[in-house]
Amino acid sequence: MFDLTFWAVAVLAVFIVGLSKSGLVGSVGLIGVPLLALVMPARDATGMMLPVLLCMDAVAIWLYRREVNWQILGIMLPGALAGTLLGWALWSVVTDAQVLLAVGVITLMFVIDALVPIRKRLEGLPPSRPWGIFWGGVAGLTSFISHTGAPPYQIYTLPRRMTPAVFSSTTAFFFAILNAMKLVPFYFLGQLSVSNLETAALLVPVGLAGLGIGVFLVRRIDARTFYRIAYVLIGLLAIKLVYDGVAGVFFTHAA
Repeated sequence: MFDLTFWAVAVLAVFIVGLSKSGLVGSVGLIGVPLLALVMPARDATGMMLPVLLCMDAVAIWLYRREVNWQILGIMLPGALAGTLLGWALWSVVTDAQVLLAVGVITLMFVIDALVPIRKRLEGLPPSRPWGIFWGGVAGLTSFISHTGAPPYQIYTLPRRMTPAVFSSTTAFFFAILNAMKLVPFYFLGQLSVSNLETAALLVPVGLAGLGIGVFLVRRIDARTFYRIAYVLIGLLAIKLVYDGVAGVFFTHAA
């Protein structure tokens, strides 16, 4: 049976993620899984999004392949691998409600960081290797749980003050490699089911369309207005997910 609500939300979520891959709306792409969690289990949403992200990653690294800060990647990727393995280890012991709560908290932290930026307080600090490994690990863990690794990644990378071209290129390569790391764990966890792959295949063109439109519009629209609206909507979404997660974790069994 065709579920119009599901497909409307799924198309919107994947389209926004595609826009974010172009650099048009930055970390707003983390709304993908939280938005999908409104119409499907959060774990299934995470698994379904991975093939879509990998297809967009392939296009993004081709578009931004010329300038990469390999030093940053060398510092952050070992931490990202450790975070991915930690997420894999924890996956079997957490419930769907706990995953939903984690997604909501991560999303809410992103909104708070946008209002009171941690990143600005870190500007000018030397690029500490342990600091980079730590935030790479946090990015790996949050990315494994809900594909929300962008905020911790940016906490370390934005204060490095790379040029926009180098930043976009380095970001594209970091998340392409990080998402590839998740393939084996997701396979063994059953996240790459036939159903998820079929849904992902139908949504890949939507993500690529979002990426293409984002590349076209990135210098043609005022992103500030979009950000203001997006942060309000994401904040409301985060509160809804936290509410549902808390209800599932603390009150379901009591009832």
